[in-house]
Amino acid sequence: MKARVNRYVNHVLLGTMLCAGTIDAMADESTSPVSPNTLSPDAWHFTVGGGFLSLPKYPGASDRKFEPLPLLGASHGRYFFGAVPDANTPLGMGAYLYRDAHWQVAALLSYDFIQPRDQSDDARLQGLGDIARTAHAGMFGSYTLDRFTVRGSVLTDILGKHEGTVATLGVEGKVQAADRLTLSAGPGLTWGSSQYSQTFYGVNAGQSARSGLAAYAPDSGIASVNFSVKANYRLSPRWGVGATVVASELRGDVSGSPIVEKKAQVTYGLFSSYLF
Repeated sequence: MKARVNRYVNHVLLGTMLCAGTIDAMADESTSPVSPNTLSPDAWHFTVGGGFLSLPKYPGASDRKFEPLPLLGASHGRYFFGAVPDANTPLGMGAYLYRDAHWQVAALLSYDFIQPRDQSDDARLQGLGDIARTAHAGMFGSYTLDRFTVRGSVLTDILGKHEGTVATLGVEGKVQAADRLTLSAGPGLTWGSSQYSQTFYGVNAGQSARSGLAAYAPDSGIASVNFSVKANYRLSPRWGVGATVVASELRGDVSGSPIVEKKAQVTYGLFSSYLF
C-alpha cells in the first residue's frame, strides 16, 4: 500500500519540463524514493490521468495561456515510459541507474510534448520565428532525508534544434498536513547554456531586421529562480488530485532580453491521476 501511495503522489503533480517555455518555472514533484524491492520489479505499473496548466504564453510574456496535459505512464522495475514526474516531462523513457531509501539517479530521453514557442503566440514575437519541438537526453537525480529532498537534472538538445542545455536544482520540504493531504514547498533555480539563452531570449541580426527589436545575445548563466507550493490529496489508494503554484523570476542576461515583458512569472496547475 505504501508503494502505491508514493507512486500515486509521484504522478499527481507533473511539473517543469512540460515544455521548454516552462522549464524554469516548474520543479520536480517526486516524493521520497521508493525502494526497488518494494515495487515488484517483475510487475508492470500504469498511470492514467490529466490536468491543465495556466502559464505565460512564452518565457517573459505578460499574457497567459492554458495548456491541457495528459498523464500517461508505465514502469517495469527500473524502466519507465511516458510521463516521467521525477524529470518533469510528460513524454519520455529511460531507466533508473541507482535507487535506494535516499538516492535515485536515472538516465532519460524525452521529447517536447508542447511546442516551446510559436511566433503567433504574441505580437512581440513576430519576425523571430518558431522554436520547434526537439528531443533531449540527460540525467536526473534526488536525495531525500526525512521531510526534505534535494533534486536536480541536466538535459540537452540532441536533434540540433539549437535549444542547448538546461540544468535545474531545487530543495523541497514536505509535511503531512492531514491523513490524506500532503503539502510541500521549496526554492529552485534553472541554469541555461548560451545556446539555450540565445534561442529562447536572444535576437540575432536577421530576427532584428524582421521584428524591429534590437539585436541581443545573452550568455549562459542562471536563467531564473523559483519558489513552488504544492498540495496532493489522496482520494483513495489509487486516485489522487493535486495543485501547484510556482512563482519564478527571470535573472541574469535573459532578463534583459527585448522580448521579456515581465520578469516575474507565475504558473498554476491542477492534476488528477489513477494508478493501477
